[in-house]
Amino acid sequence: MSASNGRLDDAITDFSRRHVDVYGVVKTVYAAGSGPAVVLMPEMPGISPDVLRLARWVRDAGFTVYLPSLFGTDGAYPTAEGGEEVARRACVSTEFRAFAGGGTSPATAWLHGLARQAHAECGGPGVGAIGLCFTGNFALTMALEPAVIAPVVNHPSLPLDDPAGLEIGDEDARAVRDRIVRDGLKVLAYRFDDDRWCTGRRFAAYQALLGDAFDGRVLPGGSANTDPPPFFRDVVGCPHSVVTAHLVDEEGHPTLQARDEILAFLADRLNPSRSGDR
Repeated sequence: MSASNGRLDDAITDFSRRHVDVYGVVKTVYAAGSGPAVVLMPEMPGISPDVLRLARWVRDAGFTVYLPSLFGTDGAYPTAEGGEEVARRACVSTEFRAFAGGGTSPATAWLHGLARQAHAECGGPGVGAIGLCFTGNFALTMALEPAVIAPVVNHPSLPLDDPAGLEIGDEDARAVRDRIVRDGLKVLAYRFDDDRWCTGRRFAAYQALLGDAFDGRVLPGGSANTDPPPFFRDVVGCPHSVVTAHLVDEEGHPTLQARDEILAFLADRLNPSRSGDR
């Protein structure tokens, strides 16, 4: 389908489409590439063409990317009306904890299982996990799974009603912190400085939990793409999606540099030849 500005939905023809069973729950997962596994979770409102562009960059950097379908219409261009409806459904879904006090989203348990399966299929020292927006903090929670060794938290937006909150239960937060300290992991994170959905207070909460293991990087909001899809322009309404909808694909641009830093982080952690350096 063509959007009014000529942008198109993505048919996702260059990925294999799998039905993955974890704990008796079957979800669609798109996979492509070779090398160590990276689980890339979609941002609201779903697996958009910009999320797929990031997935292809991860694939082309030498990884096997696993892209689970968690909400929305796979490959759809993010319209304002359609995106709002997806967001409303996700916010009341039992799989997600969108508001403060809800604890850890149940969907992360399924993602732990996906990471284990991906590691078994691909080998290597472990698995990378990239969260975006609604799933941003899921990348941190996935560190409860021993196979996950390279978590990347991008502009985490949950809980929606507490800018200083983290979408994780207290017990899980302690377990994640202990695991990261014990295994010497690092957590890479990105946000724009004027993002209303992922504020400096949220990054401060991550820092308080993880200390020096948290590497939070902040880009100027003025560097964000000024012509994102309608959902991001009209509903999100501020610079937000550093390496997807608000990325500017120009050499030397801060958002493209952020993408390169993420790929380098994954290579450093997941490349088997360097696994002893962690």
